[in-house]
Amino acid sequence: MTRVYLDHNATAPLRPEARDAMIAAMDLCGNPSSVHAEGRAAKALVEKARGQIAAAFGADGADIVFTSGSTEGASLAIGGRKLHGAPVEHDAVRAWTHEDLSVSPTGEVTVTDPANSTLQLANSETGVLQKLPDGLAVTDATQAFGKLPISFNWMGATMALASAHKFGGPKGIGAVLLKRGTDLPAQIRGGGQEMGRRSGTENIIGIAGFGAAAEAAAKDLAEGVWERVSEIRIILEKALAAEAPQTILVGNEAARLPNTLCFATPGWKGETQVMQMDLAGFAISAGSACSSGKVRASAVLTAMGYDEETAQGAVRVSLGPETTETDVLRFAEAWCAKEKKHRARRA
Repeated sequence: MTRVYLDHNATAPLRPEARDAMIAAMDLCGNPSSVHAEGRAAKALVEKARGQIAAAFGADGADIVFTSGSTEGASLAIGGRKLHGAPVEHDAVRAWTHEDLSVSPTGEVTVTDPANSTLQLANSETGVLQKLPDGLAVTDATQAFGKLPISFNWMGATMALASAHKFGGPKGIGAVLLKRGTDLPAQIRGGGQEMGRRSGTENIIGIAGFGAAAEAAAKDLAEGVWERVSEIRIILEKALAAEAPQTILVGNEAARLPNTLCFATPGWKGETQVMQMDLAGFAISAGSACSSGKVRASAVLTAMGYDEETAQGAVRVSLGPETTETDVLRFAEAWCAKEKKHRARRA
């Protein structure tokens, strides 16, 4: 049985460009903070990656501070403050917010005080996109970077979070992008690396992979790869709607990521669906990967107004550049067969 990976929002497969860059970085023995030739070579690699990321994410002239990922990035960007936020944010952001912003039934959030608020650019579970207001303090752009043709310089946000493994880079490396001159007190103190904002010897292997993946992702966007992914997602939506009319397509009335489809079947637990599809050879998820294993209704769907039974019956399918029409039609056939059995048991 050939497995089909449909969980790219959790982690995208490592791009060959990133793998090659990481292998090359392993041969560098110097510390980026050392002034000798070996140290300068390591430092040059870090700065090359910083430049690749700036070019890919439209962040020329911005500061890019490397972190271990978006969870640390949220702590660095928001920590010490309590910003206004919404319950549709990722748990890494929700930990620092008041959760007092209203959410519409289509998943869109209303922000009234941008300078003291955070708002995600794209939701990891539903794919719903947000319109960022000018002067926004922080945006979690983790799911959007690499999938949408966006520019940090034109976002209107002071800071943005990114994580390499969401678009084909390695796990364990991310960044906070911020407008130059923005005050960002360090939470990890010591050697003063990353412009004094994040101490610790740089993870040059991860950084090299991050930069190469960002460059490759930008090339995909320029070549229209994600438009094709969107077309395949629509094929899947139509197949599910035709065979399972009682299943709810979540957020399909709003602008969404090109690769993300969330759907809910009341009375059929998302965790059960994930296990059944895993046995059938398909990797999907029941929400954010960071919430896996927690048997509870999706906070995102609950905030959108869905009842608990519906919210517990939600799953997410997230496609990637290598996903084919055959892949999604195979999945639709397998999932719909299980859904019909579920429906028969409830009849």
